[in-house]
Amino acid sequence: MNHYRTSSNIKLALISIGLVLIIGLLAYSNSIVNQLRDDNREIVTVYSEIIAKTVNEESDANLSFVFDEIIKKVQFPIIYSDAEQIPIYSRNIDGDVTPDALRKPMAAMDRQNDPIPIAFNDPASPEPILLGYLHYGDSDLIRKLQWLPYLEIGAVALFIFIGFLGFNAIRNSEKRNIWVGMAKETAHQLGTPVSALMGWVDRIKMHPEESKIVVAEMESDLDRLSQIGNRFSNMGSDTPLQSIPLKDLVEEQTVYLKKRLPSLGKQIDLTVNAPDEITVLGNPTLLGWAIENVIRNGMDSIKRDRGEVSISVSSKGEFGVLHIKDNGSGIDKKNWKNIFRPGFSTKQQGWGLGLSLVSRIINEIHGGQIAVIQSEPNQGTTFEICLKKDA
Repeated sequence: MNHYRTSSNIKLALISIGLVLIIGLLAYSNSIVNQLRDDNREIVTVYSEIIAKTVNEESDANLSFVFDEIIKKVQFPIIYSDAEQIPIYSRNIDGDVTPDALRKPMAAMDRQNDPIPIAFNDPASPEPILLGYLHYGDSDLIRKLQWLPYLEIGAVALFIFIGFLGFNAIRNSEKRNIWVGMAKETAHQLGTPVSALMGWVDRIKMHPEESKIVVAEMESDLDRLSQIGNRFSNMGSDTPLQSIPLKDLVEEQTVYLKKRLPSLGKQIDLTVNAPDEITVLGNPTLLGWAIENVIRNGMDSIKRDRGEVSISVSSKGEFGVLHIKDNGSGIDKKNWKNIFRPGFSTKQQGWGLGLSLVSRIINEIHGGQIAVIQSEPNQGTTFEICLKKDA
């Protein structure tokens, strides 16, 4: 329940942040547009004052200069009309520029920006004399800026949508791989003790006089089955840590595996070198699973008739260190980190879950480290596992 509540809170937070960013982007864009409109209005106001001053002069040369040399250089559409708002002069207007044709764009400009009156102050008149109006619209830059945030939001939304589809497909694929991989891992874990029990049953049938010896071995396999159930149970719950002698933990796994090596169909020498008594903090069930998985991974990588897997225990600072070395097929250096990802496997029939479980057990549950420190094609691989000592 907490997982789903956290997931919902994260989604709500992301949506809220997205809305805030969109509103902020639109507000910032509108502020820039309003500043540009204010600048344009100041320019047109200056033009209206210049025109009002030149209209009263006897010569029309200055007025012609204003329209032909000054107003001609503006970058936004502008229309000059008389006091009756009949268009007289225009600039930056596309299409027909006859007075009748200019009325429609002039009305559109007035909706964008209030026209600026051109008034002449006649000393003989108590009121300014209205000469006409300057109507102006938004420049191309302003129109582009108005559309820019919507284009940006659309592009980002499209990118997020495509990314969502891609990540959703990847996630679904990973889920399928994990479920299938978990089923395969379960079958792999159960395979050794189950096949051993079947072999012991056949042994009892053929040699009933050995029943006492066989029963002891069968009990060992039954304990292994119980341990496998505990392994999967502990992966999904809070895991208590306790003090564990690292040498005993390693030997427990190797002793069990040594008795069942003939079932692999190849001869493998499994050796342990643990001169030091090193105690680490951990869960024996899960750590045993992790160590067994790495050892099995090494065994599976051996393609020759005779193989070697060696485990050494040593101390390095505050960590107890395991080196698990095999003479198998090796791992390409580019895949040294990829092998711990769910779904990634260098084996043709692998599902890429074993080492990802090992990584979770070592790194997340025990706060340790696991890495490939040496590997060469057809020469073998060395894994290093670091676990915190019991202070």
